[in-house]
Amino acid sequence: MVKWHKSAVPTTLPPLVALAPMAGVTDIPVRAQVKVFGGRYCVSEMVASEQLARDRIDMVRRAAGSGVISPLVIQLAGREARWMAEGARIAEDAGADVIDINMGCPSKSVTSGLCGSALMRDPETALRLIEATVTATARPVTLKMRLGWDHASLNAADIAKRAEDAGVRMITVHGRTRQQFYAGSADWSAIAPIVEAVRIPVIANGDIASADDARRALALSGAAGVMIGRAAQGRPWLPGAIEHALLHGGDATPPPRERLLASLLALYDDTLAFYPERLGVRVARKHIAWTIDAVLGSSAREARKAICMLDDPTRVRAGLHALFGDAPDHPTTRSRTSDDGCANPVDARRAGAYSIAHASAHRPRHAPANP
Repeated sequence: MVKWHKSAVPTTLPPLVALAPMAGVTDIPVRAQVKVFGGRYCVSEMVASEQLARDRIDMVRRAAGSGVISPLVIQLAGREARWMAEGARIAEDAGADVIDINMGCPSKSVTSGLCGSALMRDPETALRLIEATVTATARPVTLKMRLGWDHASLNAADIAKRAEDAGVRMITVHGRTRQQFYAGSADWSAIAPIVEAVRIPVIANGDIASADDARRALALSGAAGVMIGRAAQGRPWLPGAIEHALLHGGDATPPPRERLLASLLALYDDTLAFYPERLGVRVARKHIAWTIDAVLGSSAREARKAICMLDDPTRVRAGLHALFGDAPDHPTTRSRTSDDGCANPVDARRAGAYSIAHASAHRPRHAPANP
């Protein structure tokens, strides 16, 4: 049974199914396509709070999305309270509806800087960051973490209780320790003690790739919802399809191939429009590769390689059409209802038109004093 905090919970919290924050993956074009397929709650890539405050363009780009993604959930990372507070203020000014704190990333490049899941080794510092973030913004603040640093320090329940007392409104727990990285299997039952420890919603994360996985994770953890991560790479339809299956029964089935092609083409165009030209080409290649693998499997390996070596967008589009087959229908021109359980499509191309300059115009012009 879900335990609720005595204060009001925003209607966007808790999501039944959410898209996880993934660096280098969940940018605006990807989240826009997840929304096309009915995914209701999508978290941004991890945004380094200090670099955001210093106007580093890649972090400003990650924090963009107002008017395109709703609700706009921006995840912040950092190791100093003042930068987390400033990052929260910037995110709110940029249109964030929810601000998430990263205490779960296991990457060595992040934990070596005492950020991400490294904060679970220092709960006092973690709580200072949480308190600074909550105090700095009127938006709901959520927290994503792991079970602990390792199996000798499974302190997620204790941190969760203290985070709740500090004002955090929802907690997502990946069912592994940091030292496990992504080895083995996520332990959904190990999330149950965190659910029991707090009154706010808890979301289960880790290895959820199907509706049956989601059902088992919910049953074993008692969580209020699930978060989908790596399984959504190349499958922007998956979070919406899993939510539809949880609500209405059955499996999470993929849309028709022509719709998947149309989505990939929209994602490709949005990615080229969103990033500088050469960067956009490189970013788009991994989404093309993931989608071909997800839809066509190993039989299309050589065709995937050939398409991903192309730089000319016209040739890339032609190659995708030839590989997938022509798609006469496009998700942006479909009717407002669909027969495959996906939510109403939206014009995802607005994502590509979104201006980074516009995002910068909605944030403070100066970083905090004494950087």
